[in-house]
Amino acid sequence: MPKASLITRDLTDLTKETDNIYKSIVIAGKRSRQISSRLKDELQAKLSEFATTVDNLEEVQENREQIEISRFYERMPKATTLAVEELIEDKIFFTNVEDRSY
Repeated sequence: MPKASLITRDLTDLTKETDNIYKSIVIAGKRSRQISSRLKDELQAKLSEFATTVDNLEEVQENREQIEISRFYERMPKATTLAVEELIEDKIFFTNVEDRSY
């Protein structure tokens, strides 16, 4: 079983752009969903190359390359971790709806 790694974050790092922890969490959450969706699409595209139309289990063979692709995506950092890192490093562009003038 892999060892879980926890990172303690300073709240001032998370709130330096928004000055509000709740806004920061919402921004990181939305970015996390974007990252997760993109990774899921990438994985499905790569695995679709191995799709078979065979229904017989005896004819389906183990594919090493398919297993390695799956393992690669399993070992990647979670989308939430990537989103929080992007937020801390100011790599996320966001706008406040309250600041817009119509």
